Amino acid sequence: MNFALLLFSLLVVTGIVSALDLVYFGKHRAHGAREPWWIEYAKSFFPVILIVFMLRSFLVEPFKIPSGSMIPTLLVGDFILVNKYTYGIRLPVINKKIIDINEPERGDVMVFRYPDDPSVDYIKRVVGLPGDKVVYEGKRLRINGREVPRKEAGDYLLKDKIQYLKQYTETLGKTDHAILLDAGESSAQPYVKQFPQRENCIYNNIGVTCTVPPGHYFMMGDNRDNSSDSRVWGFVPEANIVGKAFFIWFNFSELKRFGRFK
Repeated sequence: MNFALLLFSLLVVTGIVSALDLVYFGKHRAHGAREPWWIEYAKSFFPVILIVFMLRSFLVEPFKIPSGSMIPTLLVGDFILVNKYTYGIRLPVINKKIIDINEPERGDVMVFRYPDDPSVDYIKRVVGLPGDKVVYEGKRLRINGREVPRKEAGDYLLKDKIQYLKQYTETLGKTDHAILLDAGESSAQPYVKQFPQRENCIYNNIGVTCTVPPGHYFMMGDNRDNSSDSRVWGFVPEANIVGKAFFIWFNFSELKRFGRFK
């Protein structure tokens, strides 16, 4: 369901009813007569829907983490906030940018519309910018010929699978963040989709090399061996960007997660 479209539709309907009551229905109603329920409800909900619509469209939007692809940075069940204006002001519903502010940077955790199904929101980390040559082979990441620095940070326990993964601190752009690797698996992708500009990528038995097209981004999950990302379904167009994730505000399973985000 396109929640933004639903919210916009409710805003339009309640706004029209409220306006009609102001200029017509209210003037023709008998003095002291009670408003019909549909007018009363519309006038009550209109300002609330307007505030929610404006906040969600131009300031912040809540988002729930549905999978483990961003562990250990984000856990399944984390409720996060997404900054809607960091990368520019966009018109709601059609998501068209009208004001440029900043461009995504390597290391940003970004929410975007899944290229295969724009009705679904995904969240990954920005790895490659337009024009970058991204190489991920043998579980090592190189960008434009330079290996991305990382250092070991001990083991990480996946509680739901009772499994330990190797944890590293990776420095991507200006951002230090944690990644997980399963030492027992190859970094080659078992299945790769036929995505737009697939010819920009070369796959082999140890990984992939991609040149990011103009106006697109290469995204990867922090849980590197358990993430369906740009290695599988391709590049993210600039038009699909929703915003930058910046804050964890709740997790029903782990209340101490509040505010934890890097």
